[in-house]
Amino acid sequence: MMSGEQELKGPDLASGVSISSIPDGGMLVGHALGQAVLLSRSGSEIFAIGATCTHYSGPLGEGLIVGDTVRCPWHHACFSLRTGEALKAPALSPVSRWEVEHRGDMVFVTKEIKIADGSTSMKPLSTIPENVKRVVIVGAAVAGNAAAEMLRRKGFPGSIVMLGADPSGPYDRPNLSKDYLAGTAEESWLPFHSANFYKRHDIELLTSSRVREIDVEARRATLESGDAHDYDRLLLATGADPIRLSVPGADQKHVFYLRTLADSQAIIAAAGAAKRVVVIGASFIGLEAAASLRTRGLDVNVVAPDAVPFVKVFGAELGAHIKSLHESKGVKFSLEKSVAAIGASDVTLDDGTKLPADIVVVGIGVRPALDLAKQMGLAVDNGVVVDEMLESSVPGIFAAGDIASFPYRAGDRIRVEHFVVAERQGQYAARNMLGAREAYDDIPFFWSVHFDKEIRYVGHASKIESIAVGGDIAKNDAIVAYTEKGKTVAFASIGRDLACLEAERALEIDDAKAMKELTVE
Repeated sequence: MMSGEQELKGPDLASGVSISSIPDGGMLVGHALGQAVLLSRSGSEIFAIGATCTHYSGPLGEGLIVGDTVRCPWHHACFSLRTGEALKAPALSPVSRWEVEHRGDMVFVTKEIKIADGSTSMKPLSTIPENVKRVVIVGAAVAGNAAAEMLRRKGFPGSIVMLGADPSGPYDRPNLSKDYLAGTAEESWLPFHSANFYKRHDIELLTSSRVREIDVEARRATLESGDAHDYDRLLLATGADPIRLSVPGADQKHVFYLRTLADSQAIIAAAGAAKRVVVIGASFIGLEAAASLRTRGLDVNVVAPDAVPFVKVFGAELGAHIKSLHESKGVKFSLEKSVAAIGASDVTLDDGTKLPADIVVVGIGVRPALDLAKQMGLAVDNGVVVDEMLESSVPGIFAAGDIASFPYRAGDRIRVEHFVVAERQGQYAARNMLGAREAYDDIPFFWSVHFDKEIRYVGHASKIESIAVGGDIAKNDAIVAYTEKGKTVAFASIGRDLACLEAERALEIDDAKAMKELTVE
C-alpha cells in the first residue's frame, strides 16, 4: 500500500503539553521524535497513537473520534486509540502506539511502540469450534485477503488456503483505474503485503489457481489442475466479471477491459504509443480511466447512453459537476449515444458519428461471478443469498464482496460492488466462520477520484426520491443528502471529508437530527 509521512505540525509532545490542551473526547495532533502523533483524552485517560493512516497516509487528526476509536477522513479506516490496531478496513496495518507519562498537569510522549504488520492486540475468539481446522477461501482478492488476515488476528490456529485465479497476489484494486493507471502511483505500492507476510502467518496463497468445482457434501474444492483442498469452513469471494460489449469489432486487440492488474498494465502499455482513446461507459471505472488516461496526455472521448453521468447514484447536479471537472481537463463526451461498431482506428456511434480511437476502454459494468455458487446449489438472487452473518443457504459456507446479496438496515436485500465493503465483509465473515455471530451492519462506503477531486459516499440509495445540498457543489465544497422512502439513507461529499464521517456516524445510529443538520448552512 502507499505510504508516507505527514508534515510535522503542532506541539512537540516529547517536550510535554498541558492535559487541558487535549479536549475531553477530542484530540490534539503534534509530533514526537520526528513522528506525527495523535493524542486523545477520555476523562483522565490519555491515549497516544501514530497520526498517519496506514492505508493512504491520511491525516487521522482531521478525522472523527467515536468512543475509543478514530476514523480516517479520507477512506474511513478505523483505529483503536488504545492500541493502534486497525479495526476496520481499508486500513489493514496498525499505527504505532506511544507511551505517555503524566507529570503533574503535563503529559509527555516518550516512546514509540511499533506493532508488527499482521500482529494483533485483539482478544482471540473463545468461540472457535474444535471441528474447524481447515478454512478454504475461494478468491484471493480484497475480501479473501481481509478474511485470511482476520482469521489469524482472531487466533485461528488451523490451515488457511486462499485460491485465486489471478496470477497476482492480493492487491489494491481501486488504484488500477486511479493513480496507477494515471502513472502517479508505483506498482510496488499495489500489493497488500509481501509474499513473506503470508508465509510468516502460515497462509497458503495459491495464485493462478482457478476452482473447477466444489463438492458441498464432501467439503472439497477442486482446482482445474486437479488438486483438491478439503475444508471445514468455506468463504466464496469470487468477485465480479466485466460485462462484455457485443458489437462488431469488440474482440479486437486494441479493445480493453479494466478489472485486474494485468488489464491495467495492458492499457498502460498500449497508451504509450496511442494518442486517442474512446472510453465506452460513464461508470466509475469508465470515468476514472478517462481521467487517468487524460492525465497521461491522451485525447479522451467518453461515450455513454445517459444525459448526465452518475445521475442515478449522485443526482443531476453532482453528476453534471463531475462531467464539468472532466471537461475542464479536456475530456470530451458523446452522451445519449451508444456504440454500433468498433473499427481498427475508430468507433462508430449509433447516429453514424465516427470517433477516432487508437485504443478503446470498455467500462459498462460488471456481473457477479456466480458460476461456482450455482454449481454448488447455493441460493442465488442477484448474488449469493447470505444472512446477517454472511452465511449462505448451506451451513459453513459464507460469501463476501461483489457476490454477496445481504440484508441491509432498511430491510432490503442489496449487493454492493465496492472495495471497502468487500474488505469489511471479509473481516466479518472470518470472525463468523469462527463462531463470533456478529451481524454485518456496516454502512457502505466508497470513494471515486476525478483528477484532483475525490467524491466520497456513505450509505445506500437504491432509488433517489429527493436530494438536499449543503454547501456549493460548483465550488467543490458540499455534502449531498439522499432520501428514499421518506428517510435519509445516503450522503455524498466533495471537499467535506469530516462531514462525510459525521454522516456515516449519523447513519449508523439513525440520528435523523444530525443528518438534517449536515445540509443546513
